[in-house]
This record gives sequence, C-alpha cells and structure tokens, in this order.
Amino acid sequence: MSDIIKLLPDAVANQIAAGEVVQRPASVVKELTENAIDAGANEIHIIIKDAGKTLIQVIDNGCGMTATDARMCFERHATSKIRNADDLFKIRTMGFRGEAMASIAAISEMEMRTKRHDADVGTKLMIAGSEVISQEAFQCANGTNTIVRNLFFNVPARRKFLKSDQTELKHIIEEFNRVAIPNPDIKFTLTHNDNEIIQTETGNLRQRIVHLFGKQINQLLIPVSVETSIVNIHGFIGKPEKTRKTSDQQFFFVNNRYMQHPYFRRAIMMAYENIIQPNTFPSFFIFLEVDPSQVDINIHPTKTEIKFEDERSIFQILNAGVKESLGKFNIKAPMEFTEDITRDVHLTSSTEFKPPVISLNPNYNPFETGKQKSKDTYYQNFNQNFYNENKPPANWESLYEAAKSVPNTDLELSMDLPEDSENNNFFQLKEKYILTSVKSGLMIIDQVRAHERVLFDKFLLLMQDRRSATQKQLFPEQIELNPSDKAIFTEISDQLTAVGFDISFLGKNTIAINGIPSELTNLNP
Repeated sequence: MSDIIKLLPDAVANQIAAGEVVQRPASVVKELTENAIDAGANEIHIIIKDAGKTLIQVIDNGCGMTATDARMCFERHATSKIRNADDLFKIRTMGFRGEAMASIAAISEMEMRTKRHDADVGTKLMIAGSEVISQEAFQCANGTNTIVRNLFFNVPARRKFLKSDQTELKHIIEEFNRVAIPNPDIKFTLTHNDNEIIQTETGNLRQRIVHLFGKQINQLLIPVSVETSIVNIHGFIGKPEKTRKTSDQQFFFVNNRYMQHPYFRRAIMMAYENIIQPNTFPSFFIFLEVDPSQVDINIHPTKTEIKFEDERSIFQILNAGVKESLGKFNIKAPMEFTEDITRDVHLTSSTEFKPPVISLNPNYNPFETGKQKSKDTYYQNFNQNFYNENKPPANWESLYEAAKSVPNTDLELSMDLPEDSENNNFFQLKEKYILTSVKSGLMIIDQVRAHERVLFDKFLLLMQDRRSATQKQLFPEQIELNPSDKAIFTEISDQLTAVGFDISFLGKNTIAINGIPSELTNLNP
C-alpha cells in the first residue's frame, strides 16, 4: 500500500490558516491597525469600500520597514516581537505570532508601500494569493500604506458567507472602537465609500469615549480606580439610570488589549444587582493592568480570550471597586425593610379589653374559593378541549377518509394563525407568553415577537406597494447619533423613508425625526 499522507502546498496551508485569523473584513482591519500601533504610529487612516469586500487600506506614520523586512513580514511565523518562548510572558505589543500578514496575503490581493524615516526611498510590494508579483524601490511617505483588495477572491465559499454591507460595516466599526478606545493618544480616521465616518483627535480616555459614543454619554460616566499588588483597575462605568438593551457598550482591556471575559463581566453585573432593570446592561470601559507573566494571551487565534493566574482575586477586587464607585455617587440598591413594624396604641383609663369574637364555619375549605373554582373549571375545559382536538379517530378507515378530504397545498407555508374562532381558551404566562389550544396541539406565542412580526409584515407591504403614510410630529424629536449609529443610519436611510419616516440632519451627528409612520402614532419616536 502506497503512502497517503502528504504535505500540503504552502498556498493551501496558508488559506487554511487564514480561516482562523481572517473571518471577515473586520478581522483584516483589526490586524492591520494593530500592526500600525505596534509600529509607533500616532496617526492612522483606515479607508474602506463596500464594507471591506472591495478595499481595505490602512495608512500610518509609524517606523516603516526596510525592503528585506517588507518581504519577510509576509512569511509565516516571521515577527519582530519575540525571539523565544519566554518572551510570550513579557508581551506588551498587540501582535507577536507573525501570522496575520501571511494569512491576509493568502486570500486577497495585497499591495504594501513602506519607508523608514531614515531612508531616502521606500519599497513597493505586490502579492496575490501568497504569490509575490513584484517588489521594487518606490518613493513614498514615511510609514506604511497597506492595501487589501478583493478579499476572499480565491476562496469563493468564504466570500459567499459574508453578510450585507450594513452588517459587515457594523463589525468593522466594532473592531475600530476596540482599538481606538485604549489608544487616546493616537489620531484615527475611518472612511467608508469616500464618506468620513469617524475622526478622533488625541486626548484623554474620557474624551475618546465621548467622541466615539456621543456627547450624551459624558454625563453618565463614573470613574473607577483601584490599585493593588495583584491588579490595577481604572476606567469608567455607566450610571444605572441609563442602561441599554444590549451589551454593545461593555469593554474590557488588559494591558491595553481588548478582551472578552464573561467571568469578570459577571463581577460588574453583580455590583449593579438590584439597581438596574432586569434584562438591561450598564455601560463600562474597564482597564486592567496586570504583570504580563500573570496572564496567557496565546490561547485564541484572535487573542480576545485571556487566562489569568489569579482570576478569583481579580473578580473580587473588580466587584468591590465598582461597588465603591457606585457608592461614592450615592447609588445604592433599594433598602429591604425586614424589621417588624410596631405601632403605638394610645389607651385611656376607660378603655375596656375584650377577647375577640371568633366564628367558625365547619364547611369552609380554604382550597375551594369561588375564584379557584372558576380557575379549576377553566383549566379543566382547556385540558378537555386539548384532549378532544388531539383524540385519534375511532378507526383507521376514517383516518384515511379524513386525509382524502384535505386538499394538497404543495407544502405552502402560511404565517396565519390556525383558525379556531370557536375556541376562546387561552391564558397568559408571566405577562410574556400566550398559551392556547389549536387543532394541531398547543400553541405558545411570544407576545413581543408576535407584535414585531406584525409590524415587520406591515412595513414590508408598505415598502413593496410604496404607499406609506407619514404622521408629522408637532415637536420633532432630536437624537444625537454616535459615529457607528450614524454610519448604519446613512446606509438604511432610504429604507426608513420608504416605510414612512421623515428624518433630516441638523448637524454632523444630530438628526430630527419630523414624522413617523402612521402605524406608530401611538409610540414615542
């Protein structure tokens, strides 16, 4: 039998490895921006077209590279950050594996222009699918200009799984925020389809947060600062009265590197326990400074999952620090009065004490109140109807006769609820679900999702028929958008107009809702 195990060609191996590092255009933005930060840049310009599917360009004024380094950076496991295994536990840079550039080059068409500050001329390098097309001396500005075109051009299966431009742009902005927040001393610019989305100026952490998430967040930030021998914690948390429906404004950073840590997130959520509404999320921007030898960042391809040597202690310190900050601003959980309430009764000399008269009803049954009887009858009827509707036919002949009487619908799908007008047995569970019996069994309806679906179908019909009606507002609602929300709003503004919204810009990031769809006149915009 001949040997069957073979070494994969480098191009194939690089494409496989790229699947771990480059998942979508946002991954490329992250890797190239982190490289620019490691190069010591204080100005970084990110240019995107078609949400990164057509073009991703990152321009920095960092240290630049020599011609040899420019070629070597596209080799796998080629890096300037570490020299031996011990260096992994001293890492302060964003990158260290030497995988990103090789992975990106394997699935795209890349061009790099780079020049060191002390050099007279730079280098221009072009690569497509891991193959070097050309390398030549080139006159360019100091720093590095990396251009990525046609991402996944040679992996059509991966390109097919990319989402819409709005979704991919949203992910790019998320990665942009994760890099921009911990680096307030760097000026960032993000441009999409020739429209400037975000431009930040240098400043402090609070100024960077306000610039990225809007002026309204400035009044909601509570500073956090804890210094211990195990960890130093600083940053901001949000006031409980302004929580969010999603956790999109919750950020953890360890040694200025973004991370996801559900255990530490739980420490913060426990500090907010009983002072925020259920199913809401406070904002926080927390920075942990830990000895690099006490953490392991080399456990995940994207380096967002990090292991700590003493997680339990950090959990307790973080929880206590957040509670202390909330306490300084007189933010407390509502008091629970467990003491017995006593009342003084004023007596006079003429007051007579008489034993209370107690009358007993021997036929009284505390488990059979009138209300309970009606409820028992209700559930009994519900169960009986449910049983009758699912009762099998008396014989097998009637089963097939019933089947013949049912017309063939060719598996047509219908979103209409089953008609069962004569059956009014239903009840509400936890003010959230509706349970009712239907001919096919038991139906459980999520009220919120059902209402959303009704509105969705209605707006979809309005968009198709182009007959939406707009209800003008007497006092237009003004909303300030953060840069990411503004980018998404710009992409979907035509669809909003189609369903009946009348929205205009009052400033760079402020919009006015002048009218809403007539179907939403009972709602606050």
